Amino acid sequence: MPFNIPNLLTWFRILMIPVFLGLFYLPNDTLSLHNKHLLSTLIFFLAAVTDWLDGYLARRLDQGSAFGAFLDPVADKLMVAAALILLVRLGVVDEVIAFIIIGREIAISALREWMAQLGASKSVAVSMLGKIKTSFQMMAILLLLYQEPVFGFPILWLGNLLIYIAALLTLWSMGYYLTLAMPQIVEKQRKRN
Repeated sequence: MPFNIPNLLTWFRILMIPVFLGLFYLPNDTLSLHNKHLLSTLIFFLAAVTDWLDGYLARRLDQGSAFGAFLDPVADKLMVAAALILLVRLGVVDEVIAFIIIGREIAISALREWMAQLGASKSVAVSMLGKIKTSFQMMAILLLLYQEPVFGFPILWLGNLLIYIAALLTLWSMGYYLTLAMPQIVEKQRKRN
């Protein structure tokens, strides 16, 4: 496991998950609900920035590694899953929406692993649709964590709208990746028979 800046940023993101979740277990007289919303939003924002930064630095400093390529998406999925489960617990996100997003992440990760074993991992590489889905998802989670109106604008309403759009994009992108993988799946099945 190479200890380089991109991998350290990824580990930092993973280590921030218990801090992120722990905020909401503090008594309200220790940390007010407003401050819990504010700090959780800042931590999630920091995680999103370090996600972008570790990839950028890995390319820029030529510090990419197989371990980093494995750990980075795991860190992302853990942080998103933690945020969604927290938002469900807080009654801000519907369980079905959280299930769709988390379920898709698990399914596509498994698909990518299987396709890598078939030697066809490039066929399910991250697409622009996946990046758009992630952008909507991250923005929605940030707004839903903060929850409070800003200058009278209903942040919670916008966050809910974006999370539903993210869920639709999640289903669309899952279908897209499955469609890309289908020829290899059919070919593998044909060779087996």
